Amino acid sequence: MLPSVLLVEDDLELAEIVRDYLTENGFSVLVETRGDTATQRIISETPDLVVLDVNLPGMDGFSVCRMVRELYSGAIVMLTARNEEVDEILGLEFGADDYLTKPVRPRVLLARLRTHLKKIPSVNSGTEDAIKLGGLEIFPSRRHTELRGSPVVLSTAEFDLLVFLAERAGKIVSRVELYQALQGEMYDPQDRSIDLRISRLRRKLGDTQSNPTRIKSIRGAGYLLSIEP
Repeated sequence: MLPSVLLVEDDLELAEIVRDYLTENGFSVLVETRGDTATQRIISETPDLVVLDVNLPGMDGFSVCRMVRELYSGAIVMLTARNEEVDEILGLEFGADDYLTKPVRPRVLLARLRTHLKKIPSVNSGTEDAIKLGGLEIFPSRRHTELRGSPVVLSTAEFDLLVFLAERAGKIVSRVELYQALQGEMYDPQDRSIDLRISRLRRKLGDTQSNPTRIKSIRGAGYLLSIEP
Protein backbone atom coordinates (compact mmCIF):
# COMPACT_ATOMS: atom_id res chain seq x y z
CA MET A 1 0.00 0.00 0.00
CA LEU A 2 1.13 3.54 -0.71
CA PRO A 3 1.94 5.75 2.29
CA SER A 4 -1.01 8.02 3.03
CA VAL A 5 -0.98 11.78 3.49
CA LEU A 6 -3.84 13.99 4.61
CA LEU A 7 -3.21 17.48 3.22
CA VAL A 8 -5.20 20.08 5.18
CA GLU A 9 -5.11 23.18 2.97
CA ASP A 10 -7.84 25.61 1.92
CA ASP A 11 -5.90 27.05 -1.03
CA LEU A 12 -7.28 24.71 -3.66
CA GLU A 13 -4.72 25.64 -6.30
CA LEU A 14 -1.83 24.96 -3.93
CA ALA A 15 -3.49 21.79 -2.65
CA GLU A 16 -3.81 20.47 -6.19
CA ILE A 17 -0.15 21.20 -6.98
CA VAL A 18 1.08 19.50 -3.80
CA ARG A 19 -1.32 16.57 -4.19
CA ASP A 20 -0.27 15.91 -7.78
CA TYR A 21 3.44 16.17 -6.96
CA LEU A 22 3.24 13.81 -3.98
CA THR A 23 1.04 11.39 -5.93
CA GLU A 24 3.62 11.28 -8.73
CA ASN A 25 6.22 10.43 -6.11
CA GLY A 26 4.49 7.47 -4.55
CA PHE A 27 2.04 8.85 -1.97
CA SER A 28 -1.70 8.45 -1.60
CA VAL A 29 -2.98 11.97 -0.91
CA LEU A 30 -6.35 13.09 0.42
CA VAL A 31 -7.25 16.77 0.76
CA GLU A 32 -9.26 18.47 3.50
CA THR A 33 -10.03 22.20 3.28
CA ARG A 34 -11.40 22.94 6.76
CA GLY A 35 -9.77 22.77 10.16
CA ASP A 36 -12.90 21.86 12.10
CA THR A 37 -13.52 18.76 9.98
CA ALA A 38 -9.83 17.84 9.73
CA THR A 39 -9.65 16.84 13.39
CA GLN A 40 -12.10 13.95 13.04
CA ARG A 41 -10.55 12.79 9.79
CA ILE A 42 -7.06 12.67 11.29
CA ILE A 43 -8.25 10.64 14.26
CA SER A 44 -10.57 8.29 12.34
CA GLU A 45 -8.54 7.79 9.17
CA THR A 46 -5.09 7.81 10.86
CA PRO A 47 -3.04 8.75 7.79
CA ASP A 48 0.67 8.02 7.92
CA LEU A 49 1.43 11.75 7.65
CA VAL A 50 -0.45 15.03 7.99
CA VAL A 51 0.48 18.25 6.19
CA LEU A 52 -1.37 20.97 8.08
CA ASP A 53 -1.80 24.61 7.08
CA VAL A 54 -2.05 27.17 9.91
CA ASN A 55 -4.64 29.51 8.39
CA LEU A 56 -7.78 27.44 7.87
CA PRO A 57 -11.53 28.11 7.94
CA GLY A 58 -13.44 26.66 10.87
CA MET A 59 -10.39 26.10 13.08
CA ASP A 60 -6.75 27.19 12.77
CA GLY A 61 -3.97 24.66 12.33
CA PHE A 62 -2.53 25.23 15.80
CA SER A 63 -5.84 24.24 17.38
CA VAL A 64 -6.16 21.21 15.11
CA CYS A 65 -2.68 20.05 16.07
CA ARG A 66 -3.37 20.54 19.77
CA MET A 67 -6.67 18.62 19.61
CA VAL A 68 -5.37 15.56 17.74
CA ARG A 69 -1.88 15.28 19.16
CA GLU A 70 -2.77 13.10 22.14
CA LEU A 71 -4.67 10.65 19.91
CA TYR A 72 -2.60 10.69 16.70
CA SER A 73 0.99 9.43 16.73
CA GLY A 74 1.90 10.07 13.08
CA ALA A 75 4.02 12.97 11.88
CA ILE A 76 2.45 16.43 11.54
CA VAL A 77 4.17 18.93 9.24
CA MET A 78 2.80 22.45 9.63
CA LEU A 79 2.68 25.04 6.84
CA THR A 80 2.32 28.78 7.29
CA ALA A 81 2.65 31.91 5.21
CA ARG A 82 3.95 33.78 8.27
CA ASN A 83 7.71 33.51 8.65
CA GLU A 84 7.81 34.34 12.34
CA GLU A 85 9.62 32.48 15.11
CA VAL A 86 6.60 32.69 17.41
CA ASP A 87 4.55 30.61 14.94
CA GLU A 88 7.22 27.93 14.84
CA ILE A 89 7.37 27.83 18.64
CA LEU A 90 3.58 27.57 18.87
CA GLY A 91 3.51 24.73 16.37
CA LEU A 92 6.18 22.79 18.24
CA GLU A 93 4.51 23.42 21.60
CA PHE A 94 1.26 21.99 20.23
CA GLY A 95 3.11 18.88 19.03
CA ALA A 96 4.04 19.48 15.38
CA ASP A 97 6.97 17.36 14.19
CA ASP A 98 8.13 19.71 11.46
CA TYR A 99 7.53 23.19 10.11
CA LEU A 100 7.73 24.75 6.64
CA THR A 101 6.93 28.28 5.52
CA LYS A 102 5.10 29.16 2.33
CA PRO A 103 5.57 29.31 -0.58
CA VAL A 104 6.01 25.57 -0.23
CA ARG A 105 8.75 24.00 -2.31
CA PRO A 106 7.35 20.59 -3.26
CA ARG A 107 10.78 18.93 -3.39
CA VAL A 108 11.59 20.11 0.13
CA LEU A 109 8.21 18.93 1.41
CA LEU A 110 8.72 15.56 -0.29
CA ALA A 111 12.15 15.17 1.33
CA ARG A 112 10.76 15.99 4.78
CA LEU A 113 7.86 13.56 4.37
CA ARG A 114 10.19 10.77 3.26
CA THR A 115 12.35 11.39 6.32
CA HIS A 116 9.35 11.07 8.63
CA LEU A 117 8.07 8.06 6.68
CA LYS A 118 11.25 6.12 7.49
CA LYS A 119 10.33 6.32 11.16
CA ILE A 120 7.02 4.49 10.72
CA PRO A 121 7.34 0.92 12.06
CA SER A 122 7.03 -1.95 9.63
CA VAL A 123 4.09 -4.29 10.12
CA ASN A 124 6.62 -7.09 9.73
CA SER A 125 8.95 -5.96 12.49
CA GLY A 126 11.10 -8.74 13.85
CA THR A 127 12.00 -9.73 17.38
CA GLU A 128 10.55 -7.46 20.02
CA ASP A 129 13.20 -5.16 21.42
CA ALA A 130 12.61 -3.21 24.58
CA ILE A 131 14.41 -0.61 26.66
CA LYS A 132 13.31 -0.89 30.29
CA LEU A 133 14.00 1.87 32.78
CA GLY A 134 12.06 1.21 35.94
CA GLY A 135 8.37 1.60 35.12
CA LEU A 136 9.18 2.98 31.67
CA GLU A 137 9.27 0.55 28.73
CA ILE A 138 10.19 1.61 25.20
CA PHE A 139 9.73 -0.62 22.15
CA PRO A 140 11.66 0.97 19.25
CA SER A 141 10.59 -1.52 16.57
CA ARG A 142 6.90 -0.80 17.25
CA ARG A 143 7.49 2.82 18.23
CA HIS A 144 5.49 2.14 21.37
CA THR A 145 5.96 3.38 24.94
CA GLU A 146 4.42 2.28 28.22
CA LEU A 147 4.64 3.85 31.66
CA ARG A 148 3.79 1.46 34.47
CA GLY A 149 1.88 -0.70 32.01
CA SER A 150 -0.18 2.10 30.45
CA PRO A 151 0.47 3.27 26.86
CA VAL A 152 1.96 6.73 26.38
CA VAL A 153 1.02 8.45 23.11
CA LEU A 154 4.05 10.27 21.72
CA SER A 155 4.54 12.22 18.53
CA THR A 156 7.21 11.08 16.09
CA ALA A 157 9.62 13.74 17.30
CA GLU A 158 8.94 13.01 20.97
CA PHE A 159 9.49 9.29 20.49
CA ASP A 160 12.77 9.84 18.63
CA LEU A 161 13.94 12.11 21.43
CA LEU A 162 12.99 9.57 24.10
CA VAL A 163 14.79 6.71 22.33
CA PHE A 164 17.91 8.82 21.85
CA LEU A 165 17.98 9.65 25.57
CA ALA A 166 17.07 6.09 26.61
CA GLU A 167 19.93 4.60 24.61
CA ARG A 168 22.20 6.86 26.65
CA ALA A 169 20.34 6.57 29.97
CA GLY A 170 22.39 7.70 32.94
CA LYS A 171 24.64 9.82 30.73
CA ILE A 172 24.49 13.56 30.05
CA VAL A 173 23.54 14.43 26.48
CA SER A 174 24.29 17.96 25.32
CA ARG A 175 21.81 20.14 23.45
CA VAL A 176 24.26 20.26 20.54
CA GLU A 177 24.35 16.45 20.31
CA LEU A 178 20.56 16.20 20.56
CA TYR A 179 19.94 18.90 17.99
CA GLN A 180 22.36 17.57 15.39
CA ALA A 181 21.20 13.97 15.81
CA LEU A 182 17.46 14.68 15.73
CA GLN A 183 17.31 17.69 13.42
CA GLY A 184 20.08 16.56 11.07
CA GLU A 185 21.45 20.10 10.94
CA MET A 186 24.20 22.17 12.49
CA TYR A 187 23.28 23.39 15.96
CA ASP A 188 21.36 26.66 16.11
CA PRO A 189 21.53 28.13 19.63
CA GLN A 190 18.42 30.23 18.90
CA ASP A 191 16.30 27.16 18.07
CA ARG A 192 14.19 26.08 21.06
CA SER A 193 12.65 22.99 19.44
CA ILE A 194 14.60 20.47 21.55
CA ASP A 195 13.77 22.26 24.81
CA LEU A 196 10.09 22.42 23.86
CA ARG A 197 10.00 18.71 23.07
CA ILE A 198 11.75 17.92 26.34
CA SER A 199 9.03 19.90 28.12
CA ARG A 200 6.22 18.00 26.35
CA LEU A 201 7.92 14.66 26.93
CA ARG A 202 8.30 15.38 30.63
CA ARG A 203 4.59 16.07 30.99
CA LYS A 204 3.67 12.82 29.27
CA LEU A 205 6.06 10.84 31.48
CA GLY A 206 4.67 12.37 34.66
CA ASP A 207 7.62 14.65 35.39
CA THR A 208 7.06 18.05 36.95
CA GLN A 209 8.71 21.02 35.28
CA SER A 210 9.85 22.46 38.61
CA ASN A 211 11.54 19.28 39.87
CA PRO A 212 11.83 16.63 37.12
CA THR A 213 13.10 13.27 38.29
CA ARG A 214 13.06 11.28 35.05
CA ILE A 215 14.46 13.72 32.47
CA LYS A 216 16.86 15.94 34.37
CA SER A 217 18.37 19.24 33.23
CA ILE A 218 22.08 19.46 33.94
CA ARG A 219 22.98 23.13 34.12
CA GLY A 220 25.36 24.16 31.36
CA ALA A 221 25.66 20.59 30.07
CA GLY A 222 22.37 19.24 28.71
CA TYR A 223 19.88 16.54 29.68
CA LEU A 224 20.02 13.16 31.39
CA LEU A 225 17.43 10.38 31.39
CA SER A 226 17.49 8.76 34.79
CA ILE A 227 17.95 5.00 35.09
CA GLU A 228 16.01 5.00 38.37
CA PRO A 229 12.34 3.89 38.49
